[in-house]
Amino acid sequence: MKIALGSDHAGYDLKNRIKDFVETLGYEPYDLGPYSQESVDYPDFAVKVAHAVRDKQCDLGILVCGTGLGMAIAANKIKGIRAVTCSDTFSARCSREHNDANILCIGARVVGEGLAMDIVKTWLESEFEGGRHLRRVNKIIKLEEVM
Repeated sequence: MKIALGSDHAGYDLKNRIKDFVETLGYEPYDLGPYSQESVDYPDFAVKVAHAVRDKQCDLGILVCGTGLGMAIAANKIKGIRAVTCSDTFSARCSREHNDANILCIGARVVGEGLAMDIVKTWLESEFEGGRHLRRVNKIIKLEEVM
């Protein structure tokens, strides 16, 4: 499974740690930048990761910024993306199982490295349950057509 990764300057260090961690879990990381700590604009990287997921270059995506919030807002502007910001493992698991989230956003200034790795592992190992949740996700998808 290929995982698209991106960040802004605030999330740069944590993104790199997540990239290494994802690889140890047996996934293939696909780093879309940035490649230094130089100040950048988070929407630019949210869009890169969102397009990689939407266009099926990658199976899932992970974005890291200071709070994870701006990344989620920007990524969710791309049709087909269901980006979530998680600061705990329960939300991470439910976002996959119930909402079929395809991009995880993490705040580097919100969670520590250990918790971030637990969130990533939980999120990647959780699968969409379908069933009653499919009906709701389909309603979300339909909103993209009418709005």
